[in-house]
Amino acid sequence: MRFSGTLLVLCILSLIMLSPAGAAGKEIRVLILDERFPELPDQEQKIERIGNIRGELLVSGVRYRGHIEVWKGKRGLYLINELPLEDYIRSVVISEVAEDWAMEALKAQAVLARTYALKHLDKNDGQLYDLTSSTLHQLYRGDNFDTRVAYAVMKTEGEVLTYNGDLIEAFYHSTCGGRTELPEEVFGKSYPYLKSVSSDCSNSPYWFWQRRITKMELERALGISGIRTLKITSLTRTGRAKEVTITHSKGKTVFLAKDLRRLIGWKRLPSTWFSVKADTGRDSSGAFIFDGRGYGHGVGLCQWGAEKMAEEGKTYREILSFYYPGAVITLHEDR
Repeated sequence: MRFSGTLLVLCILSLIMLSPAGAAGKEIRVLILDERFPELPDQEQKIERIGNIRGELLVSGVRYRGHIEVWKGKRGLYLINELPLEDYIRSVVISEVAEDWAMEALKAQAVLARTYALKHLDKNDGQLYDLTSSTLHQLYRGDNFDTRVAYAVMKTEGEVLTYNGDLIEAFYHSTCGGRTELPEEVFGKSYPYLKSVSSDCSNSPYWFWQRRITKMELERALGISGIRTLKITSLTRTGRAKEVTITHSKGKTVFLAKDLRRLIGWKRLPSTWFSVKADTGRDSSGAFIFDGRGYGHGVGLCQWGAEKMAEEGKTYREILSFYYPGAVITLHEDR
């Protein structure tokens, strides 16, 4: 995360020196990002460490605990929080789902968060950081604590999902809308343990949604002008939008629906499972109506579906087996 010099001084002045937090074991390095400072360090820019602190730090209202490094590059300052893996997992679970969810859903999320983190540790060996604190990876909001979440993490300590002895790609999302997506449709690669399954997540606020998006907003987001029509021109095998063709003043442009969503904004267009039509109401020529379902890329575990399964009496092992058929829960051993 980039900080002005003044803000950095204020942050350091607010530092409370504490004894090392967390238990001994594997550590994870998290680059702190938020909506105000979303930039990643440029891989080609030279950065240097200018601070090395252990304690507690308050950044944008979020408290971070553990080992904190301050790095400086041409575009500003970056903070990296290094902390024990299980402390990180507790924060991810409480950041990703609600603490009052059913215990088995919390356990399932803990196993997935741990699997996801360890998979990235293996991939990023020797890199400056392992994960970011944003939705680029998993949500991490610092030193959050909840007794029920801590219990779920403790009861699954060390447990990960594997397939043929290897950590799986632990994709998950908020709301599938009734059926999960195939990974090849989103990430361009299939996995034997990731299939499309029917999942009831009607308890989610994103079970159905509608967005009115003006042509002006689309033009700004997409970098084109004079938009006339927007049509879905191909679908994925699960029925989600795959390609969208936009007619504009200079011709036609085809966008992958997942890129359209990224450019417009993940929250503004919650998923690619939508239909679209011109607004024929108050401004028939100036906007499109998107009617959709689900939130997220749709691959892997549906968090609201897992919560519904847990409420119906399914265990976390049954939940994970349902969304990742063929994968098994094992205890991770440091390699």
